[in-house]
Amino acid sequence: MEEGSLWHQWSMIRSLLAILQWWGFNVTVIIMNKWIFQKLDFKFPLSVSCVHFICSSIGAYIVIKVLKIKPLIVVDPEDRWKRIFPMSFVFCINIVLGNISLRYIPVSFMQTIKSFTPATTVVLQWLVWRKYFDWRIWASLVPIVGGILLTSITELSFNVFGFCAALFGCLATSTKTILAESLLHGYKFDSINTVYYMAPFATMILGVPAFLLEGNGILDWFEAHPSPWSALIIIFSSGVVAFCLNFSIFYVIHSTAAVTFNVAGNLKVAVAVLVSWMIFRNPISPMNGVGCGITLVGCTFYGYVSHMLSQQQPGTPRTPCTPRTKMELMIPLVNDKVEGKD
Repeated sequence: MEEGSLWHQWSMIRSLLAILQWWGFNVTVIIMNKWIFQKLDFKFPLSVSCVHFICSSIGAYIVIKVLKIKPLIVVDPEDRWKRIFPMSFVFCINIVLGNISLRYIPVSFMQTIKSFTPATTVVLQWLVWRKYFDWRIWASLVPIVGGILLTSITELSFNVFGFCAALFGCLATSTKTILAESLLHGYKFDSINTVYYMAPFATMILGVPAFLLEGNGILDWFEAHPSPWSALIIIFSSGVVAFCLNFSIFYVIHSTAAVTFNVAGNLKVAVAVLVSWMIFRNPISPMNGVGCGITLVGCTFYGYVSHMLSQQQPGTPRTPCTPRTKMELMIPLVNDKVEGKD
């Protein structure tokens, strides 16, 4: 009995530590990116995204091939181009749009808009695939949409371009979810293997546009900045932290329940908003804060309803995009072969 109690306590401590390190990496990446755009005056979101993909590619290779912390899930070369490449393209767009929005709008506003993703996912699956959704799912979207509208109307630092980038980022995230169901089915992909395959493709996709569109601007910035080498260390450090974030996502999924993961994700947004306000002091009106709170409550309600519907007995209608288990929270692929195993 005592041994079981100790194991339960250790499980709770491990879950708490997993959530805290996930929050830490996530908030750090967001704050560092905002710092790069605002304080370092490095206004090149394509290049920042490219640095993140390069660091993530190297990090995933070290974890899987060198340290062998995670086994490699083998994907046929043909499937890499037919299945993973389209996902990488959407993944790339998602990251770039997020960085573009950070350049123009405060972290608090950007994070609130990103909370719109459940609504865009449901609507896209209903429009594209005509999938059935329980009325409770639709009801849970009402506070999300209402909170986003209230936040947008009352945002003191509103920027149309940044708002549109964040909104289209939600659409890109939702599209990635839909493509994962149609293209990448079969494997049980974890976040590290996902990065291992997608990050090199994303680097290749983004490298040329970043060079052509931002290359001259970076040279001018390098000449004008008082301490460019120190700034570059910060920029590449943000890429390292971005990779650590992907690793932490894998850890937190395996250490927490699905509902806990959802609630922790929404609380993470609140933490990011608070920390960003403490650092950048962007003005937030009382009604803007209320709108952000309503959105987060709506996201939590959506996660709770999705989880309850996923627990229904076989044969009952269930929300197609609701993960049944923690393993389904990870992006799936085509085959479950693992390197070194039959």
